[in-house]
Formats: sequence, structure tokens, C-alpha cells
Amino acid sequence: MSNEVTTAPASDFEFGIYTLGDIVADCHTGNKISPKQRLDEVVAAAKLADEAGLDVFGVGEHHRLDFAISSVPVVLAAISQVTRRIKLTSATTVLSTIDPVRVFEDFATLDLLSDGRAEIIAGRGAFVESFPLFGYELEDYHRLFAENINLLLELNKHEIMNWEGSFRSSLKDSEIAPRPLQQSLPVWIGVGGSPESAEKAGVLGTGMAIAILSGSPEPFQELAATYRRAGIQAGHAPESLKIAITSHGYIAETSQQALDEYYPYYYSYRNSISPKPGQEYSVSRDDFGQYVSADNTMAVGSPQQIIEKILYQHELFGHSRFMTQLDIGGLPYAKVAKAIELLATEVAPVVRREIAKKNSR
Repeated sequence: MSNEVTTAPASDFEFGIYTLGDIVADCHTGNKISPKQRLDEVVAAAKLADEAGLDVFGVGEHHRLDFAISSVPVVLAAISQVTRRIKLTSATTVLSTIDPVRVFEDFATLDLLSDGRAEIIAGRGAFVESFPLFGYELEDYHRLFAENINLLLELNKHEIMNWEGSFRSSLKDSEIAPRPLQQSLPVWIGVGGSPESAEKAGVLGTGMAIAILSGSPEPFQELAATYRRAGIQAGHAPESLKIAITSHGYIAETSQQALDEYYPYYYSYRNSISPKPGQEYSVSRDDFGQYVSADNTMAVGSPQQIIEKILYQHELFGHSRFMTQLDIGGLPYAKVAKAIELLATEVAPVVRREIAKKNSR
């Protein structure tokens, strides 16, 4: 079985950031900002990312009081009006507990408002509060996603739909409107580590966004191979099978500064917000340094360290997009803004140049 990596041209390599809009008290002051301020800062970060030249801005969905974002398309629509070129994506849409028709219509509307910049990353979600909230059973976790992703992709193809499934009412000559400005909405499937999910994304021909929040990236190589193999066997062109790597991250002028500034907020975030209540995160500051070592996915460090991490991962995956979540745990907006600028001005140009050199050999 071959693990040969198909690489994207350097000019196509995209950089992005994403946010979940968590509301966690500042670990130094104890102050917690309001949902209003959090959303204002999310919009400001997207505007800055657009102006700085990043390619993608993502917004994640949660339905809890310690997150400010539950309606992803609404937030992205607001962002679309203060940005010009950056792509706008969910990160992710919890597709198991939302009507795919509503998802498609919302993102098609976003696509029109943004002049063709809307995308969807669809996933099952690590947090499950949306299941009881919207009347779904956790025992249907996998079946719901399988049915809904198939329906979403069909909606992307057809203006008039006839469809019947197990979890929603049938569609009979139903008009699906509006249609997006793009010929079809780009759809990615978010994958956390399941080979079955990677294979499904390949068979369907969607993009695949791999969430590697910490640890070595090497075990995830097989996911990329499984995805590409399944996609090619299903008849999809290799160049259409796109992979994104997503991770937590923070960038400062030096590695020491990055570690010192980020660790307290990361520690606070991990202990305040968890998919599993009562699960304690107890990594010390000294041990945290190992989490951000050269062979660890967590994108924390100086610009040079982040460059080296992304290039190492590109050797493994041949991915075409890197996205990082910078703004966690009450990290002040000024520090987030500085990290965005460093990613755009010091990391992205060097990574693109090095990939171009490698591809020209």
C-alpha cells in the first residue's frame, strides 16, 4: 500500500484561522468579556485577517453559554460585509443535528452576500449538546451524519429535489433556493482520526479537514492515504482531493514569549471547556514545552518554528490548507491580532516559497 503524497502547487497553499467564540475568564484578571464584545472581536479578527492577506476565516458552532457563536451563517454574513477577498467557512457545521436544506440555503445566501466566498466544513462535532437541544438521539450519531451529508451534496447539485430518508420529511419536486453564486458550494468533511470518515470523504469527493490539536502528526498520515485512495477509486481527480490541517496555535516574536503568553490561557481553556465534563487538563508549564516541540502539531512558537512545523507536515500530507485557532481561553484581542499579522507576513510567504522550491526540483 503506497503512502505517496500528492502536493498542491505553492500558489494554491492557503492559510487561515478559525474561532469557536469561547467565552472564558481571563486567567490573569478573572474578567470575562460579554458575548457582544466577543462577537465584535471575532468580526475584527476576520477583517484583519482579510487585510493581512490570509485566505480563509472559519467560525465554529456550539450551543452552550460559554460560547458566543451558535448561528454560524449569521456571523459569517456579518463578516462578509467588512471583508473583500477572504473565504468564509464553517468550522464546523454540526451536520448531524441541523436540517441540510436549511444549511444549504443559509450558505447559498452567504455565498451571494460575500460575492462567492462561502464554504462548509461539515462534521459530527466533539460536543454533543445540540442532540438533546434539537431533539435527536445520540444513538443515531453516525446515521444522522451519513444521511445528512449525502443530502447536502445532492442539494448542492440540483435546483429541484426529490429525496426520501429516515430523519426528515421527504422532498417532492422541492425548489431549493437561492442558488449560490459559485457553481456549487465547496464542502469539506471534518475528520478527527477515524479512517472510516476519511474513506467517506474520499468516496464523496469532498475536501477533508483533519483536526490534529496536539501530538505527533505522523499517525494521521494513513488518514490522508486512505482519503486519496478512496477518492481515486471512486473516480475523483487526484487534484480535486484537497486536505486541510487544523490545529491550536499561537505565534509571537520568540518561542519563549509564545510559550509564556499562551500556556496560561490554553490551560484555562482546557480546564474551563471540555466535551467531557470533569475531565481535568493537568499539563505543567515545563511539560507544555514538549507539546509544542518541532515534531508536535500544536502551532505555538516563533514564526520560524511555525514555518518548520508546516513544512514538515506538508512532507507528510501534501495538504493545500493550514488553519489554526489562535483566540482561546480569553487571550486578549491585541495578542490575537499580533499573531494574525505574524502568520500573514512572516510565516505564509516563506512556506509558499519553500513549497515552490520543492515543487520545481
